[in-house]
Amino acid sequence: MTPDSKIFIAGHRGLAGSAIVRRLRAKGYRNILVRARAELDLLDQHAVRAFFEAEKPDVVFHAAGKVGGILANSIYPADFIFQNLVLTTNVLGEAYRSGVRQLLFLGTACIYPRDCPQPIKEEYLLTGPLEPTNRSYAVAKIAGLEMCWAYNRQYGTRYLCAMPNNLYGPGDNYDLQTSHVLAALIRKFHDAKVSGAESVTLWGTGRPRREFLHSDDMADACVHLMELSEERLQLLLDAERAPLVNIGSGEELTIAELAQAVQRAVGGTYRIVWDRSKPDGMPRKLLDNSRLAALGWRPSILLEQGLRSIYSEHARAEQKAT
Repeated sequence: MTPDSKIFIAGHRGLAGSAIVRRLRAKGYRNILVRARAELDLLDQHAVRAFFEAEKPDVVFHAAGKVGGILANSIYPADFIFQNLVLTTNVLGEAYRSGVRQLLFLGTACIYPRDCPQPIKEEYLLTGPLEPTNRSYAVAKIAGLEMCWAYNRQYGTRYLCAMPNNLYGPGDNYDLQTSHVLAALIRKFHDAKVSGAESVTLWGTGRPRREFLHSDDMADACVHLMELSEERLQLLLDAERAPLVNIGSGEELTIAELAQAVQRAVGGTYRIVWDRSKPDGMPRKLLDNSRLAALGWRPSILLEQGLRSIYSEHARAEQKAT
């Protein structure tokens, strides 16, 4: 990419896409192309084709998608697989058709098998069964990765796939029906603080281990990948392996430890009740970051620092809303 490249960010209002927009602007990229859903429905192939034919972007960041936590994935599996498959098919297909040679597809660490060795290396993809609670979403993301790899092999494109671990950051979704675990914990502890409750009920056992990545770190890694020199880019475009790069923070903790960290960020003391009738999800999910580290990138935002920052933002938004 160059400062004058026309760069389209699909999903620019989401947690990931908005962070990518912030990072590009901070680095001086001037020609950033975005469309709200009311302006461009990515589920509509004709609309997507017309957009790419008219705008002809040079670079695409595909960060659009239907996302959610265990509850949303369990209730709406058909929506998750259908919408994510259609979004990705439309964006990748029309990007190639309009001449886009450089694209980054944003996936998820959920693509890896439920019980694969830890930390998770990129080559562990498709080596075992997926976690049942998010299988539909994971399959859609695996299909997107396979599409990028297929276009590279058949047409010589430069399509990369970045797989971040659990994201959090500015503009996260705090709806308890659709949010991911960290945002849900912030919402529950904040509600307890406001209401004066003595206890907070959380899902599962608290034993699963997770890694959390600030969206600004994720965005920095994605832009870093798209700025690689041709020589370094070729290291990721080997036809014998998927053009896949993990993005993780390297910090791992149990959900119980995460709950304590969120409680410290929110303030107050609450008795935590674990609802063991609810699922835990994958027992452990720690990414091996060595491929990205070898390309010169490291995370910079520690979890405790990130939690304090996003809780302050959430509390201000709640206060303004009331």
